[in-house]
Amino acid sequence: MTALVLLAGIGTGLGLWLIVVGWFPRPPRLDHALNPPAPLADDGAGAQVAAGWAGRWGRPAAGWLQRLGLPIAATRRDLATIDKPVEVHLAEQVTAGVFGLLLVPVTAAALAGVGVRVGVLTCVAASLIGAAAGVLVPELSVRSEATKHRAAFRDALSSFLDLVVIGLAAGSGVDQALDAAAQVGSGPAYAELRYALAEARLARVAPWDILAALGRRIALPELQQLAATVGMADTEGAKVRASLRSRALALRERQLMAAEGEANAATERMSLPIVALFAGFLIFIGYPAMAAVVGGL
Repeated sequence: MTALVLLAGIGTGLGLWLIVVGWFPRPPRLDHALNPPAPLADDGAGAQVAAGWAGRWGRPAAGWLQRLGLPIAATRRDLATIDKPVEVHLAEQVTAGVFGLLLVPVTAAALAGVGVRVGVLTCVAASLIGAAAGVLVPELSVRSEATKHRAAFRDALSSFLDLVVIGLAAGSGVDQALDAAAQVGSGPAYAELRYALAEARLARVAPWDILAALGRRIALPELQQLAATVGMADTEGAKVRASLRSRALALRERQLMAAEGEANAATERMSLPIVALFAGFLIFIGYPAMAAVVGGL
């Protein structure tokens, strides 16, 4: 019996640790963030390696869910933003849902082995809640990653606009200024910009059309506005440089306001533990007096 209790405790602790690690992942290493690895080959084996064990186990049900119209349009847009295949996302949801569904019965069986009985209705309700949580966790993860990717892209786009303005001021053409600015920076955002400009050059189409398509794919209005502004170069001439400079200033001001808002929100969150500690201290001090008063009545 002692061994079963130890096994149940180890399993519970391991499950809680995995939940915490999944919700609060470690930040990426600086060298990996500055020099991202090359993308994997787009074949079956490469897709399985990129998907991981969760994507491989749930892959048989991914096609069936996709025929039902899943995921929704907002999730598809977020998946396109982080360049994650829809099939991999659905497979991970299936695996997480099945894991959440089976976690409660397995835990109940382990508890029954040590003499702790769990009601059937309670077990069924907890299993359904676990399955729903398992399906929801990959959805929230994709949404969080897409939000972080858009924020990082906005930061890179601000510096990209400054570099384009410098290139135009030096007398370069629009295409040359865009290519030179994209070659200077590093990181995922600049890699996507270089890829888009190279695609436009090879397809012999206007670069602003490809940039507009990239902005629509990652749901970034600022990039679409940049593409519309650069598209006026043929007719407006020198006015484009002033327009790009104003857009860069507006984008930086918006980023500063967002950073200040996040800092204020973090400050407010930091005050909550202090308020809770102070309330607990008041209860600790006042409870004996209140108990004495109530007991004397």
